[in-house]
Parts: sequence; C-alpha cells; structure tokens
Amino acid sequence: MRYRTFGRTGWNVSEIGYGMWGMAGWTGSEDKESLDSLQRAVDLGCNFFDTAWAYGNGHSEQLLGKILRANKGNAGAGGPDKKLYVATKIPPKNRRWPARPEYSLDDSFPPAYIEEYVDKSLKNIGVETLDLIQFHTWEDGWLDDERLPRAIEKLRQSGKARAVGISLNRWEPWNGIRAVRAGLVDAVQVIYNIFDQNPEDELFPACREKNVAVIARVPFDEGTLTGTLTVDSKWPEGDWRNIYFSEENLKNSVARANALKPLLKNGMTLPEMALRFILNNKDVSTVIPGMRKRKHVEANVAAGERGPLPAELHAELRKHRWVRKPAPWSA
Repeated sequence: MRYRTFGRTGWNVSEIGYGMWGMAGWTGSEDKESLDSLQRAVDLGCNFFDTAWAYGNGHSEQLLGKILRANKGNAGAGGPDKKLYVATKIPPKNRRWPARPEYSLDDSFPPAYIEEYVDKSLKNIGVETLDLIQFHTWEDGWLDDERLPRAIEKLRQSGKARAVGISLNRWEPWNGIRAVRAGLVDAVQVIYNIFDQNPEDELFPACREKNVAVIARVPFDEGTLTGTLTVDSKWPEGDWRNIYFSEENLKNSVARANALKPLLKNGMTLPEMALRFILNNKDVSTVIPGMRKRKHVEANVAAGERGPLPAELHAELRKHRWVRKPAPWSA
C-alpha cells in the first residue's frame, strides 16, 4: 500500500481508502461478508474509512466501530499502532440529496442539529473523537449564515472532531470552492473519475493552494467503470441504482464504458485502469471505492500498488471526459 499526506492535517493515509455506502445502502450486502472485507482491507494496509449516518441509518457506522475495536492495539500493515482514520457524514435535516440553492441552513444543517448527529455518529462508531466529520450535502451559500462557521469551530474545540470536511453534490465541483478559499474546511470529498474530470478545473487548484485534502469518490461511476453493466442490467426493488441508471443514463454509460475497453492492454482490467487514472493526480489524497467483497478489496489494493498509469494512456483517457449536469435523480 502507498500513502499520501491528507492535506494540512498531516495524516498519512492510504491511497486506496474504503467507501462504505454499499454496506448499507445497496442490495446484496451482508454483514459477515462486509466485516470480512473490511478486515482484509486493514490487513493490506488500508487505513482510511469513509462512512455516513445515512448509510443504513447508522448501520454502516456500527460496522466500522466493530472493525476499530477488533484492531485496537494491534500492530500490522497499518503502522505501529494500526491507526485507522474514521470519516463520517452528517445527513441533511431535510433528507434531500443533493442540496439546492433554495435550501437554507435551517433546512439542512441548523447548528443544534449538527451537534446532535455528531453525537449519534460518535455513539454508533464507539469513539470519543471522529477524525473527519463531513457535511453530506453542500451549498456555498450557507457561508452567508454566520452561525455555520461558529458551529464548525465549536466542533473542533469540543474535541469531537479533529477535522471538518464537505461532501460535494454530484457534478457540482465548483460548489465548494468558496468554502475551501475561506479556510473553513480541511477536506473536500468529490466525484472524480475518468468521466468526471471537472474538479481539475477550479476545485483542485483551490485545494492545492489551501492545502485541503481531496477524497475522490465514485471512482467506478456507480458501477459503469467496472465494465460489467449492459443495457439490460437490472437491480432489486429498492436499490438506488434503479434510480441512477435511468434508461437513458444506462444506455449512455454502457456505451462510454465500452469505448474504453480497446485501451486495455497487458491484462489490465477496467476497474484497475479507473483507479490508476485517479492516482495519476497528486492533488488526490485518497480514493474510496466501495468494496463489499474480499476479492474487490484485493483487486483494488493491487491496482493501487501498480501506481499511476503511463503518461500516454493517461493522456488518451483525458479525451473521455464526460461533462454532465445534475438531474432530479442526482445525489
């Protein structure tokens, strides 16, 4: 496992982190398998775990707590004390993803509510301090409400969170630049992959300037960049992917994934290429693929160990940028 510095926090985090949404928000997840996969990741040197209260109403957080306790005080691949970094998120009060300009701070993150959900997450995970607490939706307009900076500072001073971050709305990397430039946040989580290259334009330079960590999420575009989807792909009732992959989006996504396959050489898989594309960018502190099975953990860690892509292939992939706009089903 390779490691990078997590912005101004100075933390040494694994390039391949762990996204935990699939363990509680998607069909097909099973706790025993999830815990086995999490432990395998720890054993392979993964030390950054990203969850949220909204992933199963705290269930994903509780799974992470079990892994923390199982590894407490153990030496191993994660370092002398096997430090595991815990990142979670406060859900918006109105339970609306993504945030919209018309939502006020009181609609989404009133100060007392922020404190209430930080306490819920602390209890779920079983820790006294969260390494990173993030706002699960974001609108830069909330910065006009003076209560927000005060609430964030109170979080830091209370000792309940070592760092504060924001999780940006789908396909809106510009909506967070103001928070970064204001010095308000220590980390930004954003969708960044072969298709979604927009954060490179303005967000990444701002994060570089302010030494703000970047967490790259959705490296496989919710499954498109695994190369396993077809225009006939279906999911069980209640699975979020039925909404995301509307007929039009599924058709376009499959076509764009198929256009990448001729670039695969020497046994490289599409997921490997997708991860290594992200690792080419030094502005990224960690990438957090969702991993529900041990085999996925092992494959993703192995991809990270191979490092960035050759310059020629990376340049070719840059031509596959897909500029999209938020839709009613976006999250």
